[in-house]
Amino acid sequence: MHRRHFIAASLATAAAPAIARAHQPPPAAAPMPKGRINHSVCRWCYNGMPLEDLCRNAAAMGVASVELLGEKEWHIPAQHGLTCAVANGPTTIPRGLNRIEHHDAFIKESERLLPLIKAAGIPSMIVFSGNRAGLSDAEGARNCITGLKRITPLAEQLGITIVMELLNSKVDHKDYQCDRTPWGVEVVKGVASERFRLLYDIYHMQIMEGDVIRTIQDNIQSIGHFHTGGVPGRAEIDGTQELNYPAICRAIADTGYSGYVAQEFIPRHDPMASLRAAVALCNV
Repeated sequence: MHRRHFIAASLATAAAPAIARAHQPPPAAAPMPKGRINHSVCRWCYNGMPLEDLCRNAAAMGVASVELLGEKEWHIPAQHGLTCAVANGPTTIPRGLNRIEHHDAFIKESERLLPLIKAAGIPSMIVFSGNRAGLSDAEGARNCITGLKRITPLAEQLGITIVMELLNSKVDHKDYQCDRTPWGVEVVKGVASERFRLLYDIYHMQIMEGDVIRTIQDNIQSIGHFHTGGVPGRAEIDGTQELNYPAICRAIADTGYSGYVAQEFIPRHDPMASLRAAVALCNV
């Protein structure tokens, strides 16, 4: 399932397809003991596995969070000693905050969700810019700022960070507006709230911009969350792809960043073996 479809579906239902538990590898005996990175994993990449099994395996690897969950799933990670680092919000990838006509509905749903997210102990909620559909980047940024300024006072009151994800418009999400770091930073500066930041997706920004480490270092004050993924192809973050994730994660840790780095690759091999290898690579 493509991520955009999974996120949209999770707003309406928390049901996941079942898979024979006997086919899942057992959890490792103990978490990885060291490192400066707080590890998370995106649930949609393992949508063929029951969420309970993903949480159980993630906990055994030292992963602290399973994220991008709908509200009917928020309680499940806690049953395994985990959190959900990022809750799904009111927007979808193509239909987001860059359209004024969507604001009233998005604000109303955010006002419903944010207190529930706080009660569930979740630190962040994801939102999206939406697609351009002929809208200029300048107007789209202004519209996003306008909409976000209507949400952030409540987010500030509750201590919840709203994160807008940077996605590539070259390969995966054609016409998506928040597709470059400078555009996203402009929105962060315009909103001017400590409770609005960017979700810097390393996979997506390597495709759009490259120069990942320097960009992170220069813009860390505008970044509230990270996602991984192998380039090209969004598969494992191993020697088959072009990014050096240990170096990237060292650079992230060296900035003093204390949030989460979430694995968001589509495993081509044994899913849990690939996840454990990715966590080990990023455990700097």
